[in-house]
Amino acid sequence: MHNQKRIRDYGVKIGSMKPGALNAITDVAGVTVGHVTLSDGNMQTGVTAILPHQGDLFHDKLIASSHVINGFGKTMGTIQLAELGTLETPIVLTNTLNVGTAANAVIDYMLEKNPDIGSTTGTVNPVIGECNDMFLNDVRSRFVKEEHVRHALDHTGVEFEEGAVGAGRGMLCYSLKGGIGSASRILELGHGTYTIGVLVLSNFGMLSDLMVSGNPVGKELKKHILQSYKEEDKGSIMVILATDLPLSERQLNRILKRAVTGLSRTGSIITNGSGEIVLGFTTANKIPHAKPPQCLAIATIHEEDMDEAFRAVGEAAEEAVLNSLITAKSIVGRNGNERPAFKDLLEKFQIPLTTKLNP
Repeated sequence: MHNQKRIRDYGVKIGSMKPGALNAITDVAGVTVGHVTLSDGNMQTGVTAILPHQGDLFHDKLIASSHVINGFGKTMGTIQLAELGTLETPIVLTNTLNVGTAANAVIDYMLEKNPDIGSTTGTVNPVIGECNDMFLNDVRSRFVKEEHVRHALDHTGVEFEEGAVGAGRGMLCYSLKGGIGSASRILELGHGTYTIGVLVLSNFGMLSDLMVSGNPVGKELKKHILQSYKEEDKGSIMVILATDLPLSERQLNRILKRAVTGLSRTGSIITNGSGEIVLGFTTANKIPHAKPPQCLAIATIHEEDMDEAFRAVGEAAEEAVLNSLITAKSIVGRNGNERPAFKDLLEKFQIPLTTKLNP
């Protein structure tokens, strides 16, 4: 997307399943993504907004769920998400200390579109995800403002940039520059063809652990560049899953749990100081805000179809992380701090990703 060179362009094929047309979360019909990137000296941060469908999300809610792999995170809205199993707002990603700002902006956005909220019906549950970008960004300054969030919400599309953009501007991944990455997988089932798409905000991992399709690339890079780098993992990752697969909230939660298989294949050991949070929704069933006179009819797949979905989310999560790395560019941020770009190091040290390296 946006003519960026992604991991497949380096000859790396992740898994056995077919990707969607864009190989992105927006292969799920109706899903769009928008960014605002803030970059100037100590300001290296931003916002990424995910619109789950293009209609009235408050009155036509989606079945949704969340899963905590490691809870070192400051997300907002997941308590109600877990209790009611529905999503009623866009999902916004930003840095840790701008969660409140993002929530205010999403609330204003929803109030404008829905005059009944807090008047003739209940309030609204904004869903905000975060990672800590304080190494490259002066997070204390809280550069993200409500107008930035609103701009991201108002300017989404099916094609979007990856890497050091939006919420990913100041993020690190495997001691290198990280950020936004995405991928998708197609499921061919007897009753239809479906898509699972993943978007990640990557800010986790130690370089020596990095694996690319089973290849210990991180160990090879560590020989060249880590003499002056302290290797530690105190980051996080937000994984956002979208699908058009007909699922119950319970089934969706089971699928979200399998995102960890993809993270692990890139080398993550889910360290103590890293927050791994997975949020997901399905567009297959819409849940009306107003109670209808009849019972709701919710289409779901059979449990025997779940293994295909489990495989799909693992492959998509793995490839999304690698796309976040390979598309990111090196930036200089707070106090002159910097992290190199994965693609630059591959070129500098002539490391081919498709050649088997010694562990």
